[in-house]
Amino acid sequence: MKNEKSIFTSWVFVTIGALLCTALWGSATPFIKLGYRVMFEGGSPDVPSTILFAGIRFFFAGLLTVLIYSIARKKLLYPKLANMHKVGAVALFQTVVQYFFFYVGLANTSGAKGTVISGSSSFFAILISALLFRQEKLTVKKVVACIIGFLGIIAVNLNGLDFSMNLMGDAFVLFSAISLGVSSVLIKIFSGDEDPVVISGYQFVMGGAVMVAVGLILGGKIDNIDLSAIAILIYLSALSAVAYALWGILLKHNPVSRVTIFSFMTPVFGVLLTALILPDESTVHPVNLLISLVLVCLGVFLLNYVHNPKQNDEIAEPSTPTEGDKEA
Repeated sequence: MKNEKSIFTSWVFVTIGALLCTALWGSATPFIKLGYRVMFEGGSPDVPSTILFAGIRFFFAGLLTVLIYSIARKKLLYPKLANMHKVGAVALFQTVVQYFFFYVGLANTSGAKGTVISGSSSFFAILISALLFRQEKLTVKKVVACIIGFLGIIAVNLNGLDFSMNLMGDAFVLFSAISLGVSSVLIKIFSGDEDPVVISGYQFVMGGAVMVAVGLILGGKIDNIDLSAIAILIYLSALSAVAYALWGILLKHNPVSRVTIFSFMTPVFGVLLTALILPDESTVHPVNLLISLVLVCLGVFLLNYVHNPKQNDEIAEPSTPTEGDKEA
């Protein structure tokens, strides 16, 4: 168990794991746009259809998570009955509330502003963890690291950014960022007595089912289903299954701030991968992208830099092994 814990809390594992998660989430942007082009007439679905599309994606992401990890561990994974309300709470904040506000908000604001505002989720995760749940200390280093990382998101979006504010657009995206911050803290708390992979998989199933129902009730529909549409859905579901399960494991074994600081890389990967996959939709200047990458990396380095490990409050505190620890 000690060796396992040392791997999960090592800087190398956290860095590679978190960058993999953010790269996968960043790749979702161009593939969602591809999905819009393939599945919806005109390539621009209405809000109910967007919610339906997202719900289908997350529902199958949950099924894939449970299937893959059940096969890997040679037994069916399922949450303890006493923890079902915890899974439901994560599903509410991480999937239903977050993506409802995000998709509605994004439909009423620019992509650049939506990216910048949603990038503030790291701030909220650290503030909620430190001030409300007292999981870790709120230090000057953490605040400065977040500000530097956030400046990186602004830098990559300077070409399309304005500073006006509207309720149904910008405020909704802000609510989405707050909800994501809450979900990160809840996963950290609940993974103490439940496997984070189980939480991730079943919260997707619950949240995805709710979003599918809401989308259908509001009149959402998918216009075209063919092999390319199915392939896109499978990829989007798989990336969510892998990224959120791995993110949950990282949060289980490390302070929230140490992991969530990497989320500033998601829009950077999104911009870069959009330029590679959908060059006709890329408007970011290479210099802006380089500045953004430098700022985000500087923020990550500042938060994770340890001068004296024995005095560093970023090192995950030891905890009593649980059943979830043994299975993670």
